[in-house]
Amino acid sequence: MTTRILGIESSCDETAAAVVADGVKILSSVVASQVDVHRKYGGVVPELASREHLRQIAPVVREAIAQAHLALADVDAIGVTQGPGLVGSLLVGLTYGKVLALALNKPLIAVNHLEGHVHAVLLEAHSAGRVPKLPAVCLIVSGGHTLLYRVETARNSGNGAVRFSYARIGGTRDDAAGEAYDKVAKMLALGYPGGPVVDKLASHGNPSAVRFGPTKIRGNPYDFSFSGIKTAVLYYLRKRPELQAEVDARQRSLANGDRSADALRSLSSPATLDLIASFQRAVVEDLVKRTLSASEQFAAQSVLVSGGVAANRELRQRFEEEGRKRGLDVFFPSRPLSTDNAAMIAAAAFAKFSAGERADASLNAAPNFPLGVPSPTV
Repeated sequence: MTTRILGIESSCDETAAAVVADGVKILSSVVASQVDVHRKYGGVVPELASREHLRQIAPVVREAIAQAHLALADVDAIGVTQGPGLVGSLLVGLTYGKVLALALNKPLIAVNHLEGHVHAVLLEAHSAGRVPKLPAVCLIVSGGHTLLYRVETARNSGNGAVRFSYARIGGTRDDAAGEAYDKVAKMLALGYPGGPVVDKLASHGNPSAVRFGPTKIRGNPYDFSFSGIKTAVLYYLRKRPELQAEVDARQRSLANGDRSADALRSLSSPATLDLIASFQRAVVEDLVKRTLSASEQFAAQSVLVSGGVAANRELRQRFEEEGRKRGLDVFFPSRPLSTDNAAMIAAAAFAKFSAGERADASLNAAPNFPLGVPSPTV
């Protein structure tokens, strides 16, 4: 019998709903982006995000149900993001999901947003008929998170359902990788969000032109830090005041509504393109190096990479190249499933639903909701 779960995601600035069957088949996936709302501020404004979620949540859920060719009463359970995320944003989706579950008399499943990103990879892999071998090391890398986990499964002795467990290996001590991309893009007047345009412009520069020293971290070798490289870009620009004229020109282009990578590239000197390419290479190398090193220490049979930055062209290329050298399979979600979406929440909810997990009306948002436990061997 098919189990169809409605997933609802509202942890940051994407209002999303999706219906997934048996945790592996996407029947619908609808995402309402708020990029245009937050663009002029150069980042997400929590109060505005909450208001947009309130405006979008009902039509997004209706559209997801319609695209799945179902009625609300046809879903078997409702999965909602409990955290981590912005508390106001979380409360919109969580409250809407609780009300639906109560009105329809359906089970309510609480999902950790980070676990959703893990299941985005698994969901994509199932669709392609190429399932990752576990245990795996998973890198979750986005504008809000840069984290490493060891992912394992075990069978529930009661009903045979697969249960997933997570051990935190490392994480960023300051800026997330995607946050560093956005801040560097703001310095260079490349627009918001910064990741996609930096990735496109990087292919036109020399990644070896500007040397960024390796990040040195005391303690856990699987922790990340990106504030240093962000500051290095700032100092580089301060020492080259001649680049300010083109920064101003790009700012005018953005103000006039021309945000295309081609337009911004035409206003960028070779020196700027080299800086962009070198910045991206340094970030990508750090992410790949620490992740693959962790995969060796923790005897991972595969590597999973998820989150918004997982859509980055160079990151995918470097992971695939290094994975082949090591005989290690590396799995990514498709680009639509890399960014925040509700299909991944529904997929994660299915595993919990099958294991008998349920939430009740006391469920509340958890903006700092941790996933798993620290790995005892780090």
